Amino acid sequence: MQSPKKSRPYDNLRAEAKAPYRYFRWFIYVALGSSGLIGAIVFLVQIISGNDVKAAIPNFFLQIGVMSLMIFLISKDRPKIQS
Repeated sequence: MQSPKKSRPYDNLRAEAKAPYRYFRWFIYVALGSSGLIGAIVFLVQIISGNDVKAAIPNFFLQIGVMSLMIFLISKDRPKIQS
C-alpha cells in the first residue's frame, strides 16, 4: 500500500491521462473566445456608426456565435466534481 505522499505525484499524471491536453484546450478556447469578443466589439461599433451595416450585422452575429461556442466548450471541458 502506498503512502499518501507517494501517490500525490501520480495524481497529476492520472488527471492528465483522463483528460489529455486540458490546459492547452482551455488556452485555445480562451484565445478564440477573446478574438470573438474583440470582433463583436468592432462590428458593433461599425453597426452603431452606420458604416456598411448590411455586411456588419451577419459578421457581428458570427462573432457572437463564436463566443457562445467557446463558452459552451469551456463549460463542457470543466472537470466534474465527484461526490
